[in-house]
Amino acid sequence: MNTKTGFPKPYILFLPLIGMGLFLFLYILAALNYPGGSWAFTNQSGFSFWHNYLCDLLDDYAINGKVNSARFFARAALGVLCSSIFFIWFFLPKLYTIKSINLIIMRLSGLLSLIITLFLASGTHDLIVRIAGIFGVIAVITCLVELYKAKYYKLLMLGVFCLIVFFVNFFIYETGYHIKILPVLQKITFISFIVWFVFLDIQLYKKLKFYNI
Repeated sequence: MNTKTGFPKPYILFLPLIGMGLFLFLYILAALNYPGGSWAFTNQSGFSFWHNYLCDLLDDYAINGKVNSARFFARAALGVLCSSIFFIWFFLPKLYTIKSINLIIMRLSGLLSLIITLFLASGTHDLIVRIAGIFGVIAVITCLVELYKAKYYKLLMLGVFCLIVFFVNFFIYETGYHIKILPVLQKITFISFIVWFVFLDIQLYKKLKFYNI
């Protein structure tokens, strides 16, 4: 820590970027090792971008009934991703000059969402998704409020887009309406949030670098 300003060294923000890159690499490995089967086509071969959910890779058994050899890569990827974004939510209050209770709520809800998400492979998938989703939405909304107050309008608009796509995901997930598009929409949502977190991380890096001059 910088004892003069109380700000951490900016290079700590390289860790989330490396982690998110490693997450993508591990999930590609998981997809390549998935035995097969989706809820639309139980006998399909391998992982389908169009029909499989990302969570299919976490299960002990693939949908076609075979032992899921992809689960080791997928679970490692999930752990790496949650750890990486954990860093961002922990340090994100440093991005804002004006301190408030909203920043505490943002940090705590963001961290809780990630900790809960780590249990996705525990066999209580739907419950974990709902609980983590509630805390995640609180974290994102409070973050958007702070981005607006700090006039980070580009980050704000990207965050709003991510939140809208997330709500569309949740609506389809809960109602089953147009369920066939959900596997693809889920991946679009993941990519959108990762891009948003990358830009948040970069902006936070710039702020920490300024205060460590």
